[in-house]
Amino acid sequence: MPSITLSNLSWSTPDGRPLFSNLNIVFGPERAGLVGRNGIGKTTLLKLISGELSPSSGSVSAPSGIHVLRQSVQVSEEETVADLFGARHALVLLARAQAGSAMLEELADIDWMLEATIEAALARFGLSMPLTTSLAKLSGGQRTRAALAAQVYRAPEFLILDEPTNNLDSDGRTAVIELLNGWRQGAIIVSHDRELLETVDSIAELTSFGIGRYGGNWSHYRERKALELVGARHDLVEAEKHLGAVERKAQETAERQARRDGAGKKKAAEGGMPRISAGGRAMRAEQTGGDNAATARRVTGEARADVVEARRRIEVLEPFTLSLPSTGLVASRTVLRLEEVTAGYGRDAPVLSDLSLAITGPERIAVAGPNGSGKTTLLSVITGSLAPFSGSVRVEVAYAFLDQKVSLLRPELSIRDNFMRLNPGSGENACRAALARFLFRGDAGLQEVRHLSGGQMLRAGLACVLGNQNPAQLLILDEPTNHLDLDSTAIVEAGLRAYDGAMLVVSHDEAFLEGIGVTRRFELGRRSRT
Repeated sequence: MPSITLSNLSWSTPDGRPLFSNLNIVFGPERAGLVGRNGIGKTTLLKLISGELSPSSGSVSAPSGIHVLRQSVQVSEEETVADLFGARHALVLLARAQAGSAMLEELADIDWMLEATIEAALARFGLSMPLTTSLAKLSGGQRTRAALAAQVYRAPEFLILDEPTNNLDSDGRTAVIELLNGWRQGAIIVSHDRELLETVDSIAELTSFGIGRYGGNWSHYRERKALELVGARHDLVEAEKHLGAVERKAQETAERQARRDGAGKKKAAEGGMPRISAGGRAMRAEQTGGDNAATARRVTGEARADVVEARRRIEVLEPFTLSLPSTGLVASRTVLRLEEVTAGYGRDAPVLSDLSLAITGPERIAVAGPNGSGKTTLLSVITGSLAPFSGSVRVEVAYAFLDQKVSLLRPELSIRDNFMRLNPGSGENACRAALARFLFRGDAGLQEVRHLSGGQMLRAGLACVLGNQNPAQLLILDEPTNHLDLDSTAIVEAGLRAYDGAMLVVSHDEAFLEGIGVTRRFELGRRSRT
C-alpha cells in the first residue's frame, strides 16, 4: 500500500527562520489527523508532502499525483464546477458527440459516462447542479463540498485534506465524516474539528518539539496528553529539586574554597611559609577556584536549562483556565425578545418568516440550521444592522457581538488601545490584567490587531468585552471557532465557560457547543439547496 515517509525533514522560511527540524514519521494506509497550533507549520508540511515546496534538508517519499484540498477554494469568474474535476474539455467533446457533431477520430476518446460519474460524485456531498455552474455563484460551503467531490473523483492513492469542514453546515460535515469512515486507503487530515478527529485512526501532533504520533482518535489523544501533563509536572518538580541541590553544592564548594584561601593568606602573612611556597600555593588556589567556579557555572546552567524546558513543556500541555468578573444577570431577567419577525433582503423572498424567540436569564442558546436557513440574517436583525419587514425586536440588556472577523476591534489600534476604547472607564492596571487573563501579557498587549492571527483576534475580542469589571450581559457569537487551532479553541471555551451571562451562538462545531455548556437549541427552518 502507498505510504508517505518524512526523513529528518527540515524547512526554514525565506528569511532563514527555522519552522521545524528533523521530522521523522511514516503515514501508512490509515486515516491520520494532523494537529497543532496555528503557525506551527501544518500547511507548509502538506506543501512539502505534495511537492509544492522543497525541504531545506531531509527528504519526503510520497506517491505521485498527490492532490491537496486547501482550506479555501479560490475561484475566478470563469471557473465552473467542471473545472474542479478537470473535465471542461472532455464535457464539451461529449456534448458534441451527443449532438452528432464530433469527428470520427474523436469518438474513441469520449467517456460516455463522464457526466453521470461527476454528478454522482457531487450527489455524494449533497450537491445537484449543472456542471457549467460558475463556482463564483456558489457559497463557500458549496464550493468546499464540490472540491471534496472532485478530490474523491480523482481516486488519489493518498487523500490529503486541509481543514475540510471549515464553512460547512451539519450536512456537509456529515458527508465528510461519512467519506472518511468509508475510506480504506491512506489519508492525512489537517483539522481542528474534534468531531471529525474522532473518526481517525491516529493523530500526529506538530509542536515546537517536533512531531509525535498518538494511536487512536481524538479522545484517546486527549487521554494520552493528560498523562503526559502528569509526567511533565513530575519532571518539573525533579528538575527544580536538582537545580536547588546543584546551587547549594556550588555555594558550599565556593565557601570551602574561600575558607582555604583565607587560611593560606593568613599563614603566609604570619611568616610561617616560604615566599616561593606561598606564591605557588596562591596560584594553585586561584586555578582551583577558577576551575570550581567554571564547573559550577556549567552544571548550574544545565540544571536551569532543564527547569526552563520542563516549564515550557507544561505550558504546551496544560489546559487553559480562566476566571472573569460577574455580569450580575439574574435568572428572571428578560434578555431578548423577538415576536413574529419577518426579515430578509427582499420582501418577495424573506429569509425569516414570523419568527419568535425569547431569552430569559443566563441561557446559552445555539442557533442551528443548514447553510442558507437564515442564521446570519437572524444575528443581523438582533444587532440592528438589518431592520425587519415586520414584527418586533427588543434587546433589553447590554450586549457584545463578535462576528467571524471580530469587527468591533479597530485593526489599526493595539489590543490595549482597543480595550481602553471599548471600556473607557477602565484604568491601565485593569486593562493589563484583563488582557493577561487571555494570555496577552506584557508587550503582547501592544500588538496591532491587524497583525493578529484568527485565534489571537478572537481572544483579543473576548478580552475586550469580557475582561471589563462590568461585562455585557448578552454575548452574541457567529461561528467563533472557524479557523481556530485547538489551543485557541480551548482558550475560547475556557473564557466562555467562565462567563455567567446569556449567550447566543451560531456554530456547527458540536464539540464546542458541548464544551461551553449550551442549554437550548433554536432550529431555523431547513431550506432546499442547489
